[in-house]
Amino acid sequence: MKSKVYYSRVSESDSVAVVQQKFSRLLDRSAVLDSITGKTAAVKMHFGEEGNTGFVKPHFVRQVAERVSVKGVRPVVTDTNTLYKGRRTDSAEHLRLAHEHGFTREAVDADVMIASSGQNAVAGVAINGRYIKEAFVETFFTEVSSIVGIAHFKGHIMTGFGGALKNIGMGCASRKGKLAQHCDVSPVVWEKTCIGCGTCVGVCPVQAITVIDTKARIDKKSCIGCATCIAVCPVKAIDVPWETGASRIQEKMVEYAWAVLKDKKNTSAFINFATKITKECDCLAQDESPMTADVGIFVSSDPVSLDMATYETVIAAAGNDVFREAHPQRDGLKQIRHAEKIGLGSSAYELQRIDG
Repeated sequence: MKSKVYYSRVSESDSVAVVQQKFSRLLDRSAVLDSITGKTAAVKMHFGEEGNTGFVKPHFVRQVAERVSVKGVRPVVTDTNTLYKGRRTDSAEHLRLAHEHGFTREAVDADVMIASSGQNAVAGVAINGRYIKEAFVETFFTEVSSIVGIAHFKGHIMTGFGGALKNIGMGCASRKGKLAQHCDVSPVVWEKTCIGCGTCVGVCPVQAITVIDTKARIDKKSCIGCATCIAVCPVKAIDVPWETGASRIQEKMVEYAWAVLKDKKNTSAFINFATKITKECDCLAQDESPMTADVGIFVSSDPVSLDMATYETVIAAAGNDVFREAHPQRDGLKQIRHAEKIGLGSSAYELQRIDG
């Protein structure tokens, strides 16, 4: 059965006011937020790493929060801490960064919090998936009645592209859960390519990398598989051996998404902003130029259909698969196939454009 996906075309020449008007019409005519119910709704998003500007901006988040509040549901704009080294590793610093990026209560008309409070705030969710038997999710996401996922649709070093599924599957996991998803990801250094610059050493959160005899060395016993070193290497000398199982990260990720959403499938909504579509995700602590033109904003109650529709619309507009071109070894549709297989949603969709 086809799921409904609605979208509004967005141009790089549109002003913020025009995009807000389009987004308002999209939210109202799609009625995608009608399913949000209960006492509290988590508005799950990515606040952006320091130096990165690709994240969805606070004024758009406010449009969602205001509509959730009108329904009598308390919106809480939130994200979780990261595995990699940066300002989003620690809750206090992560919240300060969110405020610096404009995500204050006054700006978004909702409480803003980091849903990472240590092991005591982690819920074990039994799902008996192919790879994940028990998912370790931040308790906040299991306790709320509804989730609104707001994602910036872009490329990703490990999953080909990241959208609604990644925002929920990886984004709602605890540190233990993120480690479980990355446990097959053990990067290797191609010595002939490595120039020994040490960039990877500086970003490794567990000091698993050293430079010896002008070549980087990765201690596999210490490595947590966060893949930050792959993203920052200036000469592409670090990668993962996909044939040994590293590609399973996508399947683990969607099993985590299932753990988060399994009792909220009918009370959640998902939004993809296919604007400033960059090669890497917003975790990269630098600003990137878009690799293709803005396409639009997409909404649906089905995260699988939403990601599929966004992906296909982007590559159709670009004239080529920009995600596969950016990350040729990554098949981003693997996450779609597995998500559909486990019943998280449908890859078949009916796309309706709402502009006027």
